Amino acid sequence: MPQSCTIKVRPEALSDPAFPQRWISRQLKVHPNRISGVKLEKRSIDARKNPVKFLLRYQVWVDEVFAPEEKPAFDWPHVADKAEVIVVGLGSAGLFAALELIRQGLKPVVIERGKPVRERRRDLAKLTREGIVNPESNYCFGEGGAGTFSDGKLYTRSTKRGDTRTVLETLTHFGATEEILIDAHPHIGTNKLPAIIQAMREQILASGGEIHFETKLTDLEYSSGQLKRIQVNGDQWWDARAMILATGHSARDIFEILDRQRISFAAKSFALGVRVEHPQALIDQIQYHVGGARPENLPAASYSLVTQVESKGVYSFCMCPGGIICPAATAEGEVVVNGWSPSKRNSAYANSGMVVEVSLEDLPKDLQHSMGAMAYQKEIEQRAFVAGGGKQVAPAQRLTDFLAGKVSQDLPDCSYLPGLNPVSLKEVLPKRIGMRLQRGLAHFGKRLRGYISEEAVVVGVESRTSSPVRIPRDQESLMHPEVAGLFPCGEGAGYAGGIMSAAIDGIRVSRAVKLILE
Repeated sequence: MPQSCTIKVRPEALSDPAFPQRWISRQLKVHPNRISGVKLEKRSIDARKNPVKFLLRYQVWVDEVFAPEEKPAFDWPHVADKAEVIVVGLGSAGLFAALELIRQGLKPVVIERGKPVRERRRDLAKLTREGIVNPESNYCFGEGGAGTFSDGKLYTRSTKRGDTRTVLETLTHFGATEEILIDAHPHIGTNKLPAIIQAMREQILASGGEIHFETKLTDLEYSSGQLKRIQVNGDQWWDARAMILATGHSARDIFEILDRQRISFAAKSFALGVRVEHPQALIDQIQYHVGGARPENLPAASYSLVTQVESKGVYSFCMCPGGIICPAATAEGEVVVNGWSPSKRNSAYANSGMVVEVSLEDLPKDLQHSMGAMAYQKEIEQRAFVAGGGKQVAPAQRLTDFLAGKVSQDLPDCSYLPGLNPVSLKEVLPKRIGMRLQRGLAHFGKRLRGYISEEAVVVGVESRTSSPVRIPRDQESLMHPEVAGLFPCGEGAGYAGGIMSAAIDGIRVSRAVKLILE
């Protein structure tokens, strides 16, 4: 049996031709000739002290035949004539739900309001260059969902909800690099995700599943507590015995359908704030304790920050080293910003959401109802649009000016292509949100020397951190307690927060569907 060995090395060690056997043999106190093979299991970076070091965990074969585990085999049965399950949404939850349905011997019939990934790019180009929002095809809607063009981070704390390894191995099966299996904070990259998502789509179709693009859920019908049929595109009715609702956090019209049909759901807490962008070189210098360029073999540095201000969490969200700020609005008349990174993380900028927890009691009294958090979120996005001046131009301040409470006379270079308008973000953010952000950012500046910089820019607003709604489901069956056959799933239903946790939930829900259809 192989034994485990963990070594801590400087980045330059990775360039040594004798790496890693020399370091492992020293750690295990065995001659290098006794080591027949090694396999890297986990890789992380310890940047707490200078010099920065890699922390590497290996499986090591000593005095035995090198025999690493084979790649997992995936069985994809043909399901064209099997029981059908409607899957609404082809984001992370919907994709993994559809694939798991196939593995369970069921036929997924997927409807996606947006377009295939290649066609979707044209609408993103119009959004970025001309400020034109296609409400059905944007950074949130379309094949792959919000994750397709939003970085591809695969880190999650939701390990108790399901098997993260299965999700990662599935992604490598469809073309992701095997490095995601070993990195502590795995990342695919926006440039590589589209091909992986297309390969997953092709498998669904090859196995006899169906995918209907530009097909939007517009109504549903149930009686005696049982789902009966759904309406798509306003005029077509389909029978539906079981439906996985995996529409993502921005499908506000879906919540309106549930409200109209008196299917219960509730507002839940979310987070609201801004994107803060620095030169990546500055973040590298802060995090890696260097005065110039970052050391060879080290990736673009990231950070994770959290504090409490007046009993509310203020924290970094979706940090994108070597990344870009993008326009993530889903309707005209609103400005929403998000961030992503290419696989090489080689942009000159580093950006991160900086957000404040918003609880239901923080909402105005007239918005303390099931649709209230969504309405509040929408109102802030519309304020950002007005403050930006139109065409997806975003309101912004230098970080130093945001903390000082004054309008910036000019702004530093920024990756946000639609452009920035220097205004006071007090015009956009609710007073208590703005105050907590100011105090939280000032605190972070004390923790990361150099973070408060004239070169840093604050861009509004980051508002789609999670769904403002939770759709209830039974803990055992995972169905809505009032509508048998309706399975709320993923981020939009309030049960996930990113690619990994949404994928895990999609798998879990599909297995629950199998049980009721047996």
